Amino acid sequence: MDLHAIRQEFPILDQEVNGHPLVYLDSSATSQKPKSVIEALDTYYRQDNSNVHRGVHTLGTRATDKYEGAREKVRKFINAETTKQVIFTRGTTTAINTVAYSYGRANLSEGDEIVITPMEHHSNIIPWQQAAKATGATLKYIPLQSDGTISLEDAANTITANTKIVAISHVSNVLGTVNPIKQIAELAHKHNAVIVVDGAQGAPHMQIDVQDLNCDFYAFSGHKMCAPTGIGVLYGRKTLLENMEPFEFGGEMIDFVNLYDSTWKELPWKFEGGTPIIAGAIGLGAAIDFLNEVGMDNITEHEQKIVSYAMEKLRSMDGITIFGPEKRAGLITFNLDDVHPHDTATVLDAEGIAVRAGHHCAQPLMRWLEVTATARASFYLYNTEEDVDRLVDGLLKTKEYFGDVF
Repeated sequence: MDLHAIRQEFPILDQEVNGHPLVYLDSSATSQKPKSVIEALDTYYRQDNSNVHRGVHTLGTRATDKYEGAREKVRKFINAETTKQVIFTRGTTTAINTVAYSYGRANLSEGDEIVITPMEHHSNIIPWQQAAKATGATLKYIPLQSDGTISLEDAANTITANTKIVAISHVSNVLGTVNPIKQIAELAHKHNAVIVVDGAQGAPHMQIDVQDLNCDFYAFSGHKMCAPTGIGVLYGRKTLLENMEPFEFGGEMIDFVNLYDSTWKELPWKFEGGTPIIAGAIGLGAAIDFLNEVGMDNITEHEQKIVSYAMEKLRSMDGITIFGPEKRAGLITFNLDDVHPHDTATVLDAEGIAVRAGHHCAQPLMRWLEVTATARASFYLYNTEEDVDRLVDGLLKTKEYFGDVF
């Protein structure tokens, strides 16, 4: 993996912020985009811009071929059996809401259980809260271990014969915890429950095989994996998707419309009402081509090298708290003693270093950690050890500044 060559593919990295070379450490929020993705969007709008599926003219055919070609790229990327299982959405949030509404509300009733964890992003909490309220089902949480992981014993004790849905993140966006999805899927299926995986922090960083994971639904966003914003994917088990009612109604997803009734198209189009996110899907296809060229295993290995280096450097500092387990994905969430994380992020930004600060759309987890907010540095295929050194220097300056203030 030629890190220098990879960085050259990301034009945004070649700039100064506040008089310093940019160090971008916020890829868990959104990743940067390589030239090939930017060019794919430009080509579509310059040469192929047209609606898909509906027209027989040349532009419409080219746009449709690229749009459906992107679906096949996604299928291969996650090893789905068929493109009928690949539904384009606005992102992970829409994908999870689709399952919560179209599957959850149709299959849950009073006395049923939905099992999630306290580490979930709000996008994998609120839809299930609403589904529980609408159906009378009960929301249950697998408890966390002290390091922010979950034990299979606790999972087995929480998932019962009354459990109908287990919804869990593949990777925590705060702790970096990588959850044992395959084993939890086995526990869920033992009780005839379905498992819904929030893959927003998984798909960009590791090889995904939905068949090997044996998950029933897997949701992820393009913008965290070098693709444009506003495009995502819902993978679903074909038999489940076929029996689900659409989430949105309108053009494109219909078969026949009569005055008082309508029928739906076959999968996957019955879940893609209206003009789809054509450019976004094409951009996602280009991003997958780029990631495949680099190699997902290479990306995982690189991130592990960078996060290990960062952990070693940060642990050498006094007055810092690092949250999450020892074994983690490529992110570190932390706080400096007596410094609000927003102040930390502001000082770092003055040094040209972009990190995230706040509750990270995980307020229940913040309460479990007994903090109101944290700072987070997240790494991707274009980050270097020099980026980590700049982060450490910036944090030392932050400590020095606020030490002088107080």
